[in-house]
Amino acid sequence: MLEKIDLLKKIDQGDYKEKIKEQTLRLGELQRKLKDAKIPVSIVFEGMGASGKGTQINHLIQALDPRGFDVYANDKSTKEERMRPFLWRFWTKLPAQGRIALFDRSWYRQVTMERFDGKIKECDMAGAYKDIQSFERQLTDDGMVIIKLFLYISQKEQKSRLKKLDASKDTSWRVSSDDWRRNKEYDKFLSICEEMLEKTDTDFAPWTIIEAMDKDYAAVKIMTHVADRLEEAYHLCLSRGERKEKEVPIRTKEYQNGVLSGVDLTKTLTKEEYKREIDVLQERLEQLHSQIYRLKIPAIIGFEGWDAAGKGGAIRRLTSHLDPRGYKVYPTSAPNDMERVHHYLWRFWNNVPRSGHIAIFDRTWYGRVLVERIEGFCSENQWKQAYQEINEMEDHMANAGAVVLKFWIHIDKDEQERRFRARSEDPLKQWKITDEDWRNREKWDEYEEAVNEMLVRTSTTYAPWIVVEGNCKYYARVKILKTVVEALEAKISEAKKNT
Repeated sequence: MLEKIDLLKKIDQGDYKEKIKEQTLRLGELQRKLKDAKIPVSIVFEGMGASGKGTQINHLIQALDPRGFDVYANDKSTKEERMRPFLWRFWTKLPAQGRIALFDRSWYRQVTMERFDGKIKECDMAGAYKDIQSFERQLTDDGMVIIKLFLYISQKEQKSRLKKLDASKDTSWRVSSDDWRRNKEYDKFLSICEEMLEKTDTDFAPWTIIEAMDKDYAAVKIMTHVADRLEEAYHLCLSRGERKEKEVPIRTKEYQNGVLSGVDLTKTLTKEEYKREIDVLQERLEQLHSQIYRLKIPAIIGFEGWDAAGKGGAIRRLTSHLDPRGYKVYPTSAPNDMERVHHYLWRFWNNVPRSGHIAIFDRTWYGRVLVERIEGFCSENQWKQAYQEINEMEDHMANAGAVVLKFWIHIDKDEQERRFRARSEDPLKQWKITDEDWRNREKWDEYEEAVNEMLVRTSTTYAPWIVVEGNCKYYARVKILKTVVEALEAKISEAKKNT
């Protein structure tokens, strides 16, 4: 890709001033339009060292309303960031609908600079590229515009700029020994960047090469390209709004997967058996919690199930012997105003646990393919594409070393009604039952269909679904704890073998 680039391109001052004025007005207007259309934008600045990324970002933002954008300079990852999957720090910085985020270096740092420094193994590169592509595709599928700019200069020009920066006490701090090493091994770093561009140049998030030898030419090209992309996105949004919703096809239920119909809900434990087993399992969990903390193994445990299935009780038994400093429970309800203006996975990425910690979700990201699907809070296309998006997110977490477990606590309709009535009659538990719970029962068949499809399409080797027979709460709690214990033991054993 880069060998075809003409680095000698320039622009004279007259044309430069005219073009900058024209694109400044255009960008300001487009920013207002995209804000009204609630379209989020991420602009990525990558490139060779000393190619002028900071200068060009400053040029670009002069045309924008400062209340509508954020700039993120992404240097080496912090200790806190290294304790989570590498995409975590970028998920947490994603722009809300109608806002713009500009990234001075981005998620590509891992596959360029860190690869050059030997901090990522070559055998892990394929997985890193896959994670980046799925990340960008998920965002663009959700309506985000991603503009990726690669600023390119020659080795000779880079050396000249580094010398100039290094010679001034005001700017010498910007030049590191790593910058000089990348200049000395320019061809090696360039080859790494070439591969990155080839592997991640997609139709949904294409790369644009910026000839950055002449800073004025680069500024005009960047502003023009960004304006073109924003205008294209705005008109595409308008055209989509004019299209009528297609009729939802009637799906034949006869040959659909029926995971739940095969669950044996007669499984039970006596109170004595329960007490004996639960005590042993909780003590073992206490020991394992200490071990995963020392080995820096994170764990992500999600709970889904029918209303009144016993999620809360199971979580209490799971956490009763854990160190409260090492875990957190996240109850998931309807998204708030801030969450609604981000990608639906954004709020869950914000709660990814640090290495050695446990995150427990009382209801999860699967709301997209359950509640949102059934209640019409998202389109059919959105919940259908969510299966792959969720699988990719969980894959990324597992590749970062996390134990990922998902429990569906299953009860039958009669048992749910019995529990609902028991709650209604108990003054201490009446707060647990709402009119919405009763309304949801009327859609039991629709939810059962959605759950069956979810279990089939998102149970993976790296993030399995465990269907828990929940008519007997004793049996359900023991099965959940036993599953967590076995998963943590297996991960600890694997970690010790690799050390």
